[in-house]
Amino acid sequence: MIKIKIAEAERELDNIDESWINQQINRRQADGLTVCVQVIIKEDDLDMILATPTCAPRGGGNRPPRRREKMVFDLWNQRGLNDTHFTGGNLIAFLKQLKRIL
Repeated sequence: MIKIKIAEAERELDNIDESWINQQINRRQADGLTVCVQVIIKEDDLDMILATPTCAPRGGGNRPPRRREKMVFDLWNQRGLNDTHFTGGNLIAFLKQLKRIL
């Protein structure tokens, strides 16, 4: 199961499309709001919550990431989601590639 949470709006990946992601992010940015995006992954041996730097700080794990976790973290970074100026396109690209590595 993969869920996307943009501010207070939360949906499972199977129930969203690219326009929903862009609407949620663009509307908040147009209103001058900080946009917090979280991706919750619970698949096989993965149990992760990834968050953009615009979200309130959360505690991290106390161990180094496993191989698949590292792949997900690396993809998150490569798609610019650790940058405060991320876009809906960054998130969409991440989700498309995430499906391939899971």
